[in-house]
Amino acid sequence: EVQLVESGGGLVQPGGSLRLSCAASGFTFSTYAMSWVRQAPGKGLEWVSVINSGGGTTRYPDSMQGRLTISRDNAKNTLYLQMNSLKPEDTAVYYCAKWDGSTWAYDYWGQGTQVTVSS
Repeated sequence: EVQLVESGGGLVQPGGSLRLSCAASGFTFSTYAMSWVRQAPGKGLEWVSVINSGGGTTRYPDSMQGRLTISRDNAKNTLYLQMNSLKPEDTAVYYCAKWDGSTWAYDYWGQGTQVTVSS
């Protein structure tokens, strides 16, 4: 059974930092690209970052470039998202998602972790 379990969310002041983690199990983690996707209150899903299976290639939306770093530890089956210089508009539920290249879609999602940026 595929499982993705996020952790690391919480309340942080503007300008602060958080590191999210996503523990993966039930599949060969090292062979799949992974992403972080977020959903702000009352809004739709927003893609935040992607990393290839080996960890050597990452992509971010232009609006978030420089503030986010996605990484992975394939030995630990864990995905990370380091977020710096957080803004109130970064408040959202953050999900990790497994990319299925054969269907060109995300096929598994975690339950999400809440990030709240507020003073």
